[in-house]
Amino acid sequence: MAAAVQYATGKRKNAIARAWLSAGGGQLVVNTKPLEQYFPRASLRSLIQYPFEVSGTAGKYDVRATVCGGGTTGQAGALRHAIAKALVTMTPSLREPLKKEGLLTRDSRVKERKKYGQKGARKRFQFSKR
Repeated sequence: MAAAVQYATGKRKNAIARAWLSAGGGQLVVNTKPLEQYFPRASLRSLIQYPFEVSGTAGKYDVRATVCGGGTTGQAGALRHAIAKALVTMTPSLREPLKKEGLLTRDSRVKERKKYGQKGARKRFQFSKR
């Protein structure tokens, strides 16, 4: 291992996550709360722990993270991105399996802006022929 504590940032939609990885027993703390308390949905917790499952390092690292902005799903995606980036900088041999699963690529999908003369981004106002 290169360093005792490794830091990385991840982004998704409007959410930004900062994660510090250190060798430990698999404890995840998000904004000074346990993972189960901050993300009550099991689907979001499994989304966050996916980089550890892919790399085969489940339960080997402690994660201390701060997330801000966006909603819960965006924050979970940002935290997953940050964890994957920190794992790669900690052990460079994990780069290939994580990249193959697409965990190192920032998900660039964001909400499309509303256009003038329309009700939303794509939806038009109701058209009346007569």
